[in-house]
Amino acid sequence: MVHGNSTNFKWQRVVIKVGSALIAPDRKGVSSRYLLGIAQFIVRCREMGIQVVLVSSGSVAAGAHLFPDIEKPSVSIKKAMAAAGQTEMIGIWNNLFDFATAQILMTHGDLRDRERYVSVKNTIHTLLDNGILPIINENDTVTTDKLRVGDNDNLSAMVAAASDADVLIICSDINGLYDKNPRTHSDAVLVPVIKEINKRTYAMAGSEAGLLGTGGMRTKVEAAEKATSHGIDTFIINGFSETAFNQLLAGQNPGTHFFPVAKPMKELVHWMTYTSDAQGEVVVENDFEFDMDIQSELLTSEAIAEVRGQFTVGDTVLISKRDGTKLAKAVSNYSSCLLSFIADQDDDSFATDFQSNTGSIISPKNMAILNNIKP
Repeated sequence: MVHGNSTNFKWQRVVIKVGSALIAPDRKGVSSRYLLGIAQFIVRCREMGIQVVLVSSGSVAAGAHLFPDIEKPSVSIKKAMAAAGQTEMIGIWNNLFDFATAQILMTHGDLRDRERYVSVKNTIHTLLDNGILPIINENDTVTTDKLRVGDNDNLSAMVAAASDADVLIICSDINGLYDKNPRTHSDAVLVPVIKEINKRTYAMAGSEAGLLGTGGMRTKVEAAEKATSHGIDTFIINGFSETAFNQLLAGQNPGTHFFPVAKPMKELVHWMTYTSDAQGEVVVENDFEFDMDIQSELLTSEAIAEVRGQFTVGDTVLISKRDGTKLAKAVSNYSSCLLSFIADQDDDSFATDFQSNTGSIISPKNMAILNNIKP
């Protein structure tokens, strides 16, 4: 827990996210100027028995200097920058440590697929159990818009959940979350503690992104929401300040601390809510409500108004009302083709008999209620 600007909890596993501005501050390749202090923080954590996972973005910025004559790089050029920059970036991290590190490159496709997500999770745990520092980045060289997380702030929250971390530290280029943009308002005040993330929190975050990266303060708040809903304490701190890291190790809060929720989501529900993308949509009538007392038949074909998109058995689908209200995300036990066929039958007895023989459309153990979120 945190009281004011101090901490009194024992960390066991920390995920720290470092962005482009720290990796390549001058866009002249990777620089150790700010990374040395972060590396020392990681070393000190490990000496204290705290396991660390490093999420390091910045491969595009690190490789940009190798393409000096290109003012507006195309997507393919950015991928080439990422490929070249990634080797520089992982090389400098290796040089800063005297223990083994491991590189993990992933796309959102690796996280939203349950089997691959569990594989990533097991790999991270195995590396940590053997004293190896995982260094994780989105695989910008091969990823597509369909497979992108898009920013490493949100990726770090997904990694923190997969790592079963108890703390997420997101490095920024300012001290934390302010009540207004400190770059344009001289009277902006740092908010040291956030106990609940709501619309006002997002309003304070604004929408501006950094010059060298894809994320801004808003994506950091999004990441904090993902992490805290899983019971993970989250800090946004100034990554340029060695003092900030010293304060953390001294049990002080140098930036903004986001409290974890009182009742964290279960692991599968959290993955389904924040990590797994819906591959299709099952639309029900506006008067539909889930009856959690009848768990064997939470959703019947008679309630389905429309099936959208194409999905297979085992894919995650969004269940929503005609008015756009999002009810739940769930693993479908039916393909879109079969579900559409059943829902289109005029004879309700056919659908009932078919479903009784083949099983329920969704199962409560593979469902996350979204609390009637309006579009």
